[in-house]
Amino acid sequence: MNWSPTPSKDGTSRRSFLAAGAAGAAIATSGCLNNVRSVVSRTGNDQLSLTITTIPAEGDRQGIQIARRLEKNLEKVGIATSLDMRSRSELLETVLIEHDFDIYVGHHPADYDPDFLYETLHSTFANESGWQNPFGFTSWAFDALLDAQRRAEGDDRIQKVQSVLKALAQEKPFDPICMPDEHRVARAGRFDGWDEADLSTRHGYLGLEPADGVNQLHALKNDARATNNLNPLSATMRERNTTIDLLFDSLATVNNGEVEQWLAKSWDWTEPDDSDPESNLTATVTLHEDCQFHDGEPLTAEDVAFTYRFLKDTSLGRTPTSSPAPRYQGHVNVIDNISIDDDAVDGMYELQFSFNGSRETAKRAFTVPILPKHYWHDLVDRRASSGDFTAPQGRWLAVTGNHIPPIGSGPFQFDSRTADEELRLTRYEDHFTLRDDNELPEPTVDELRFDIDPSSASSIRRVAGGSADVTASVLAAYTIGAIPDTSDIERLQTPSQTFYHLGFNVRNAPFSNTHFRRAITQLIDKEAIAKEVFYGNATPVATPVTDEWVPESLEWNGEDPVMPFVGSDGELNVEAAKASFETAGFRYDDNGRLLGGN
Repeated sequence: MNWSPTPSKDGTSRRSFLAAGAAGAAIATSGCLNNVRSVVSRTGNDQLSLTITTIPAEGDRQGIQIARRLEKNLEKVGIATSLDMRSRSELLETVLIEHDFDIYVGHHPADYDPDFLYETLHSTFANESGWQNPFGFTSWAFDALLDAQRRAEGDDRIQKVQSVLKALAQEKPFDPICMPDEHRVARAGRFDGWDEADLSTRHGYLGLEPADGVNQLHALKNDARATNNLNPLSATMRERNTTIDLLFDSLATVNNGEVEQWLAKSWDWTEPDDSDPESNLTATVTLHEDCQFHDGEPLTAEDVAFTYRFLKDTSLGRTPTSSPAPRYQGHVNVIDNISIDDDAVDGMYELQFSFNGSRETAKRAFTVPILPKHYWHDLVDRRASSGDFTAPQGRWLAVTGNHIPPIGSGPFQFDSRTADEELRLTRYEDHFTLRDDNELPEPTVDELRFDIDPSSASSIRRVAGGSADVTASVLAAYTIGAIPDTSDIERLQTPSQTFYHLGFNVRNAPFSNTHFRRAITQLIDKEAIAKEVFYGNATPVATPVTDEWVPESLEWNGEDPVMPFVGSDGELNVEAAKASFETAGFRYDDNGRLLGGN
């Protein structure tokens, strides 16, 4: 059996061409003002106005403060500005699915590897839903940089990623602001192993050593979305995949930033033949045998191959236009072909992958949740049999439905949930990590219970008082200083990869103007935000990745090295800021209002 999700070698440039052309057409027809919130005068005589979409204080106290600071400075430079405050899921719906925004302030989930920039910015994804290029950014030159970093290895890859970051710092389809520190607290004496736990991954909940008689891990979350929707394909119900990774296995797992084998018992790599331009990186993947989904059905190579096909097109070819899942497109896009040798001895548990990228990007493809073919294929069959079948990308039942049962094969299985209150998972006793011959971390409690607590401050009090074991959500910055200094609490801190950012809807004028975007980013005092909004518990950044990936020219040294804040000590230099907009081709009226025409 063979499956080819993407065209071979010459497919990338052609897909980029088509996507860029389609996005260009979208920009050209953006006069459909029903979906455009910015009211920009075509005559150029009216004040330019825009809306900042963000989350209210009860959902994200830091995000709304960033938005209000930006709103204040935009007003100072003569732009009429309003705030559009929405819940987390509504903001993601607006930005990721509807693309109905001017600019927004949000928290980007990022990833352990800079390859997430490929799906975030490549023209191929400009018209897709989800974190796949929500900005609508298209650039053939930028695509070439992204394609090059995806193919590169070792030091060459570092250099290629740095080239992407340099170009991003100039183009600014989005602007990273800061990376918040990730603080949590755990109740002392109940579990050993918190010092090695990364609670943003499945590993934070596996391998812990409970005290005698402890058979439940009681965690607190500030985000109730998991109690309402556990559909692994939903782009609006979560940013991170922690709960999904407990319910669903993947071929690989990310542990402390490293990709390790998980459902894949082994993988054997064959490097491309340099003398053959058609040769690709390949991998033979062997699964753990006799694994089962939570409904008792066996998990085989067929389910793995189906998963990647389904993620590429959730309509399974039943509609005239494919409907990619709104998550994981950067992962599956690197796969050229998957084949199963049905006649081989290990045919049920062995697959061959062919990739159009490097080994690191190929490994990232192995981190998607494996779905049961028998459920999802039947779901499509049932929908298609009802007559005219449509599967609008990012909007149909398979990727939005909150009644989709979370049938995975992961270390925990779904038990019950009460909307907006709690989610209960129980240990899956047939999970392969519980076998005697396995050294992978395993579930060590009978039940994993997530209670929804409305605030970080309340969560800290509950853990300190002994009524919960750990805060699963990252603590809000303003509460970190209030963590009691007591032996009853363990402080947990993990490096952050996520970042707060300002995103632009590049599809629409004036945000399609690079110089306009750059002028707006100069109104953001990132250093002051990190100190005052996050109380010093964040790092201001000029790039969305850190460490060796950051070129020397983009290292933070007290201010943004490309577009520094126009002002000092937190105060905007209004005249200098206005000059940036005039340099971008805009003009002011006699009342200091920035006009819509340029």
